Amino acid sequence: MREDAGVTDEVDERVTTPLVDEAVKKAAVCWVSVGGGPAYALWCLPADGALLVVTGPGEQSAPGLADTEAADVTLRGDHGGRIVTWPARVTRLRPGTEEWETAAPLVAAKRLNAHGPAADLVARWVAEGCAVNRLAPAGTPVAGTGLPAESLAESPREAPVVRATRRPFRLHKVRRR
Repeated sequence: MREDAGVTDEVDERVTTPLVDEAVKKAAVCWVSVGGGPAYALWCLPADGALLVVTGPGEQSAPGLADTEAADVTLRGDHGGRIVTWPARVTRLRPGTEEWETAAPLVAAKRLNAHGPAADLVARWVAEGCAVNRLAPAGTPVAGTGLPAESLAESPREAPVVRATRRPFRLHKVRRR
């Protein structure tokens, strides 16, 4: 904010490009990396040029995201491939604040497979300590030829949701010869 001759101008601290703006508007999934660690695929909701992400008990897992101030966000394009990676300023929205009262019901209403009404979901987030994080562009994005040429594919990481594969069900007894 600066003051010149009694006139106050708000300075927008958000760093963005048309590519980042368009990718954020269309985002439903983003890949978030905290502190140079592995990227986690998270569902997100675009809001005011930023992404809103919910993490915590009973929601998606993104270790370290709720406690950090910066992360790297990767978004895909219409073809399904990576089109831009940008540094993000992470802000955790706190229950009881005006930002929470505005954003949490919007995110809850868009939450897929939620049980019960959005108000109950928001109340559960507060009770269980879930984090609603705002990821806003905060640096120079990497796009086009700046992106890695290799695939960056990785083996699946261990997760609590992975189950052992069961043996196939056989309707009839199989005779051995």
